[in-house]
Amino acid sequence: MKRNLRGENMVIVFIRALVLYLVVVIVMRMMGKRQVAQMQPFELVIMIMIADLAATPMEDTDIPLINGVVPIIALLSIQVLASYFSLKSEGFRDFICGKPSILIHKGRIDQSEMYRLRVNINDLLEALRNKDYFNINDVQYAILETNGQMSIIPKADKRPVETADIGVMVKEEELPVTLITDGKLNNNKLKKAGHDKKWLMDQLKKQDIDSIKDVFFASLSSDGSFYIQEKIG
Repeated sequence: MKRNLRGENMVIVFIRALVLYLVVVIVMRMMGKRQVAQMQPFELVIMIMIADLAATPMEDTDIPLINGVVPIIALLSIQVLASYFSLKSEGFRDFICGKPSILIHKGRIDQSEMYRLRVNINDLLEALRNKDYFNINDVQYAILETNGQMSIIPKADKRPVETADIGVMVKEEELPVTLITDGKLNNNKLKKAGHDKKWLMDQLKKQDIDSIKDVFFASLSSDGSFYIQEKIG
């Protein structure tokens, strides 16, 4: 009898976990596609609270499942409303998200701003190194964004040379078209690329490959370059 009860309890826990997982995934999708590092502080708080709300009814079967789902939906509503008002009102956006802070201004470190944000010099140097700037003398502006990321504007003589600087016209490049993935041909993309299966087989024969099934990956770039990699084994 005890074994049957334990078995039923495990099934209930499994079903509750599955339902809450689906609810959280749907909610996260509705919140938008962002990585944790790209989230605003209020979004990160909501995400942490959602995780905590989902864990409680998952662990304790005495708590009704709806007690976890309803607060999660409420937090989603708060996030959607906050995002909407952030788009419509600059004042609300500044209140809930904050403002970017300039830590290096015209090549000089703003010490008062660093003290205010409690950012030490080692944090600043590490952020610069992460952006491939190892010398503060190379930086004109360093801006700490509201999501914690650092934006760097280098001094004029330290900026990478662009084609516009030397008067060279470069053709705009399009995304490569994936033709074959793990032995499977994408006929729609092949047609959009302006080719047919005969052309593709000719390309394979040039690489001594007899069948599409033997191809791990194949793509065609906008400049006509054909890339192919054969399956191993």
